[in-house]
Amino acid sequence: MKTQNNPTKKALEIIPKAENLKGIENHKLAATHFQAAANHHIDAANHHENGSHELAAISTIQAQGHSTLARNAQKEDVKQHAQLN
Repeated sequence: MKTQNNPTKKALEIIPKAENLKGIENHKLAATHFQAAANHHIDAANHHENGSHELAAISTIQAQGHSTLARNAQKEDVKQHAQLN
């Protein structure tokens, strides 16, 4: 099993502020889109329960779009973390 590299506190202190802010933005953006995706999935389930399958399909597509945007933000964050290590 591979062990993780845990940067020391001193190593974390040398991360430039602009890069740190970019990382914070990426995390918040990903979280916002994942929350929106979850809400759309809940809406889709409720629409299915109510027999509104067309509305469920629309909510599912909206959820997929938010999931894609969230994954894109995650990819950017992973790239940034890889550059810092």
